[in-house]
Amino acid sequence: MENVFESTHPLVRHKLTRLRDKHTESKKFRELVRELGALLTYEATADLATEQVTVETPLTTTTGEDLQEKIGLVPILRSGLGMVEGVWELMPSAEVWHIGLYRDERTLKPVAYYNRLPVAPTVSVCLILDPMLATGGSAVATVDILKNWGVAKIKFVGLIASPEGIARLHDAHPDVAIHIAAIDDHLNENGYIVPGLGDAGDRQFGT
Repeated sequence: MENVFESTHPLVRHKLTRLRDKHTESKKFRELVRELGALLTYEATADLATEQVTVETPLTTTTGEDLQEKIGLVPILRSGLGMVEGVWELMPSAEVWHIGLYRDERTLKPVAYYNRLPVAPTVSVCLILDPMLATGGSAVATVDILKNWGVAKIKFVGLIASPEGIARLHDAHPDVAIHIAAIDDHLNENGYIVPGLGDAGDRQFGT
């Protein structure tokens, strides 16, 4: 599917396998989420615009490149929080804006409960961070919010996705690039990704 990028990097594959293991404790799980967030963001930001600048080295003057675009990180609460630190290590100047959504376990539809975005956009590119792209409802709702806010360039960065979630996000917003560590088999009757890794929020926070 166009605009969907499943990572083939050996480090991503290795760390994702550790993440899936039900015996991985919360502390290590959080570390892996952080590390995978950084690796996937590295891949997702390969097309960011830069501008040429002049710098002085200890030996001479040369040219280099600075990021031209201002980046916003949008973790979907709460499980998306674990990916922020890894991305911040790569882009410490990135702004972070939180959007709170939870999935109604009966309808499987997203319900918004937190949004403190300012009136006008302060960034040109937003990276939505969420470990799981399951039904796709939360991702679609978040993109809707960001587009209504006025952001022109949006990408989704996640760890695992279901084919159903990818299809739903892609159908609603085909312009949003989806960067994912792995595309799993399917959703079960309860809306969980199979084989998946369990509840990413619970496993991160030990609940």
